[in-house]
Amino acid sequence: MPPLFSHFRRYFADLGLVLMASTAASMVVVGIRSVGGLQPLELAAYDRLMQLRPFSGPDPRLLVVAITEADIQRYRALSLPDQVYAELLQKLLQHNPRAIGLDIYRDFPVEPGHQALNRVWQSSDRLFGVTKVGDDTHPTIQPPPALSADQVGFNDVTVDAGGIVRRNLLFLADDQGNSLYSFSLRLALRYLADEGIEPRGSDADPNVMQLGQTVFTPLQPNDGGYVGADTAGYQVMLNYRGDNRAVAWVPLGDVLAGRVAPALIRDRVVLVGNIAESGKDFFYTPFSSSLRDDQRMAGVFIHAQMVGQFIDAGQGQRSMIWFWPDSLEVLWMVFWSLVGAILAWRVRHPLGLAIAVGLSLTILLVSCYGLFLKLGWVPLVPPTLTLLLSGGTVVTYTAQQAQRQRQMVMRLLGQSMSPEIAAAMWERRDELLKDGKLPGQRLIATLLFTDLKGFSTISEGMEPEELFDWLNAYLEKVADVVQSYHGVINKFTGDGIMAVFGVPFPRTTREGIAADARNAVDCALALGRLLEQLNQGWAAQGLPQVMMRAGIYTGPIVVGSLGSKNRLEYGVIGDSVNTASRLESVDKHRQMSPCRILVAQETLDYLGDRYDTEAWGPLELKGKERKIQVFRVLGVRKSGSLPKRGEFERKLQSPCDSSTGM
Repeated sequence: MPPLFSHFRRYFADLGLVLMASTAASMVVVGIRSVGGLQPLELAAYDRLMQLRPFSGPDPRLLVVAITEADIQRYRALSLPDQVYAELLQKLLQHNPRAIGLDIYRDFPVEPGHQALNRVWQSSDRLFGVTKVGDDTHPTIQPPPALSADQVGFNDVTVDAGGIVRRNLLFLADDQGNSLYSFSLRLALRYLADEGIEPRGSDADPNVMQLGQTVFTPLQPNDGGYVGADTAGYQVMLNYRGDNRAVAWVPLGDVLAGRVAPALIRDRVVLVGNIAESGKDFFYTPFSSSLRDDQRMAGVFIHAQMVGQFIDAGQGQRSMIWFWPDSLEVLWMVFWSLVGAILAWRVRHPLGLAIAVGLSLTILLVSCYGLFLKLGWVPLVPPTLTLLLSGGTVVTYTAQQAQRQRQMVMRLLGQSMSPEIAAAMWERRDELLKDGKLPGQRLIATLLFTDLKGFSTISEGMEPEELFDWLNAYLEKVADVVQSYHGVINKFTGDGIMAVFGVPFPRTTREGIAADARNAVDCALALGRLLEQLNQGWAAQGLPQVMMRAGIYTGPIVVGSLGSKNRLEYGVIGDSVNTASRLESVDKHRQMSPCRILVAQETLDYLGDRYDTEAWGPLELKGKERKIQVFRVLGVRKSGSLPKRGEFERKLQSPCDSSTGM
């Protein structure tokens, strides 16, 4: 297969993995989300984003007159007399507020003072009371009888699971099908009426309310993070200004005593409500999950925040919370699933991948937070899950592939390579493994062939089982020596080996090739020392001693896997292999020492003056048309001068060069 075609084939295979992982992750997350499995997490994320928004200070257009526990104790009644509210409303009206809303049920008289309260109700169109729209579990609570229909609004709130108020209810239908206004909307519209802002149908849909330039698009069951939400009536998301600090408040007693500055009342919307614990008018909000002690918000403060939202919208200061259509939300999730899959595909180091994923999640969070500051509720939890799931899928797949590749590599090379080469090969496996095979590559390496002289004598005196055990013990020690010199045993040839120095990674410099050549010669010398030790043990057992021949050649070869994917062999082919083999077997009768090491001129050129050598001249090797310059390695040079042959034989210290033995 041409390299370019193989490259593109591998690229498209990896691309297919990324696409499959991201698609699968997106489908799983979208499926879980569609049945509401992620709604609690998405609503919790929404709450956290709401908490993280910067606080802009109390709303200067609102004031809450709070009925406190002290007020209830003063009058010794949970429901204060009508006279108290009549006096309160009169004092508030003196300071010219835009609107006053009494968030207290007054469907029946609470004497004394009922008639006085009725007269106050009828004295101004800026006064508003509340009613409650009943249902199967809660009865309907009628508004104050003295108020006109335009001065009444329901104070029902929509509560999510967990008792959290996140939505603003504008309209509800009564039993007769009439459209009822919410208490907060009534107050806001009275405030905006002084500025000439009236509600109207939007240009796109007359059934959708518009205040100023803001269109109040009704909330749908699956908008934002909701799945199948009850959106009966006319609802929008409640755009809180902040927590309990967002609305200024004063105690009822201070107003009655004249201790409240008129500026706090003038031109504002004033809401009167109960904040005493005994009143039990408290709700959880998106701010309840923070670390604050005040986890709940009184109902009157929630209505005040609703009023502030309507006024902001009408004046064009804050728009409504908006959402992407379902199709765009799905694309958003798919995009982040692709990010996760690509990161897992490209970044293989665990720490690097963790950093990359963490950075991506940070970007996702910052993006969602930035859009939330622009009042956009964009999914945060689903894209987070798709990113992690797609990335985890790719990591799992690549880990399995890596394990299979590792098994293949170890099947190819077994235990015949040094730990350093094995580790290096595994780290660079992507460079080596294509299409389930090691691709053939041309490189310059040093070949080492060894064979035992006298092995047949030993084998004749042993039973086959004993010979097998003896040979295994010998070859195990040989393999250890080869590995210690960074060589790879490619084949065991009975009592000999074929080892390669300089694979599986090609050397790109002359120094690297020279290092491999020296490793091969040093390995042969070490095998000679090993042989002397083994001969001593065999002699003690009454076994004959053996000699070793080694042939070393440096030249070009081609390495790679041979065979099928089910049965592979790490192949080393080329004329250099034949030359090294012939060097080992040439002139077998010339064995002056237990370990005879022959090298060709091509190897000697890389050895420098590190070794003492003996020239054997040009020899004709079997199967070679031209003669090869052959040299015998005598040992590592001890001094700058080369001793004469006779002196060298006597002074030789290396066991490989000892003249004792067979």
